[in-house]
Amino acid sequence: MPTNEQRREAAKRKLERQLEHRAQRARKRKQLTIAGSVLALVLLVAAGALVYTVTKGDDDSNQASDASTTSADAPPQGAPLPKGRKTPLADTVSCAYPPSPQPAAKPVSPPRTDGIQTTVDKVSVSIESTQGNIGLTLNNAESPCTVNSFVSLASQGYFDNTPCHRLTTGEGLKVLQCGDPAGTGAGGPGYQFANEFPTDQFGPNDAGAQTPAIYPRGTIAMANAGPGTNGSQFFLVYADSTLPPQYTVFGTVDETGLKTLDKIAAGGIDGDTGMGDGKPKLPVQLTSVRMD
Repeated sequence: MPTNEQRREAAKRKLERQLEHRAQRARKRKQLTIAGSVLALVLLVAAGALVYTVTKGDDDSNQASDASTTSADAPPQGAPLPKGRKTPLADTVSCAYPPSPQPAAKPVSPPRTDGIQTTVDKVSVSIESTQGNIGLTLNNAESPCTVNSFVSLASQGYFDNTPCHRLTTGEGLKVLQCGDPAGTGAGGPGYQFANEFPTDQFGPNDAGAQTPAIYPRGTIAMANAGPGTNGSQFFLVYADSTLPPQYTVFGTVDETGLKTLDKIAAGGIDGDTGMGDGKPKLPVQLTSVRMD
């Protein structure tokens, strides 16, 4: 029979094994907790970067976090944008253009607000720039208040001799941003207005309103700094890009324009630090924006 000493030694070894097993399980739980926390943080940061990627400002508070583009870029992931309005608009609509907190970056009058027609589907625009011509077709039937503002600004020469101040080349965002006469990313026309298509196709509690969507190559959309802050800045999409549907789509770029955009994008970013966001290395000045 085992002696008392032997029984105490056996009990001691058993207790040591139990304590070791408990320690292993505790370490495993801690590792899983840390891994889960890191994953959650990565997802949170990615979501935040996505929401604020295209805004009216591109200063320190609005830096993109995408790396420079490469030939191995994966195709963007996201839901397709709505094909069109669920219900067509009335033949005429009223638009609101209240004053913005910032004064106009260049003297200009606000657009008219009443009797904006939606029955004219398309509006043709020609942009001449220092890097080549860019033809636009504006979709008046889907975003009439946005088109009304753009046409008003163009007819007053607001866009003439103004820079395209921002180029993004990140994996999820490939756009050229223009429309700020100050060239700082914070300038506007002294008024602001609400989002239109596709934002207004989602209900106030619709999760799809924040679900990443693909803005296809050739899209023209408004830059903003949140709901109701559209002004004069717009962006031209030169490759499929992923954004929540919180940026008004109001037209498309023609083939000539896409070639111009490709040339600008190929030139890269001036002083690129690997963030994939900054001034284009090939300076882009809009010399003329006119209705055809």
